[in-house]
Amino acid sequence: MKQASVIGLIVLLIVLYSSMFTVKMTENAVVLQLQEYKKTITEPGLYFKIPVIQSVKYFSKQLLVNDDEAYEVITKDKKTLLIDNYSMWRIVDPLKFLQTVRTERGGASRLDDLIKSELRVELGTHDLVDAIVNTREQIMNKVTEEVDKKAADYGIQVTDVRIKRADLPPEIANSIFNRMRTERERIAKEYRSEGKEEATKIRAETDKEKTILMAEAYEEEQKIRGEGEKESIRIYAEAYSRDPDFYAFMRSMEAYKNSLKTDTTVLMDEKSDFLEYLNKIR
Repeated sequence: MKQASVIGLIVLLIVLYSSMFTVKMTENAVVLQLQEYKKTITEPGLYFKIPVIQSVKYFSKQLLVNDDEAYEVITKDKKTLLIDNYSMWRIVDPLKFLQTVRTERGGASRLDDLIKSELRVELGTHDLVDAIVNTREQIMNKVTEEVDKKAADYGIQVTDVRIKRADLPPEIANSIFNRMRTERERIAKEYRSEGKEEATKIRAETDKEKTILMAEAYEEEQKIRGEGEKESIRIYAEAYSRDPDFYAFMRSMEAYKNSLKTDTTVLMDEKSDFLEYLNKIR
């Protein structure tokens, strides 16, 4: 009898435990009875259900973030962009959410489809530069608004949709980078060509200035040399006019010095004027 009471108490505790469930502050709960909707619980606390017959589905009240995989979008000017976006959303109607997409994963998948569709439509009406730079904020606000309207059918409220990254597809990016590299190389060659041309001009101008300076210096040199020789001739002439014999003697001595300073043998007539002063010594 005592053993039966213990077993009965244990069964009662198990039944009581299985009939209780807790709803947290961050959750909503949907109670199902034989898989049919019974009620929605939005307030936190301890609640009871009929074991086996009734079951509970929990859905987060918190703001959820969904990061989609990158996908291609074509803009108005026929440019292809690789878009990587994220969205922020919450479950506002647990019953409708359960009936349509059932789980958070299902909701995220359906939301991704809606966002891709709206982004393709909206970006298809804008050129690439506008979509990336000029009207990006307006585009994302409009996409958020449109997706939120459609997501309401699934019990979802969309608070924000943003493009995290917008790139060109790898094959197009490589083509553009190669074209940019070619263009930069062309510009570099132009700069080098212009530099060489400028260097040639500078060298030519420098050579011209050098030639002019050399010519002017040579002219000045010849002028100074001419004036010096003129002055020398004048001095010689003055000295000669004062004592012609002495001048003749000095000139002869200088001639002797220059012609007789080597071992060269000179054969001359003894009556030669050149030997005049040497003959006088004898």
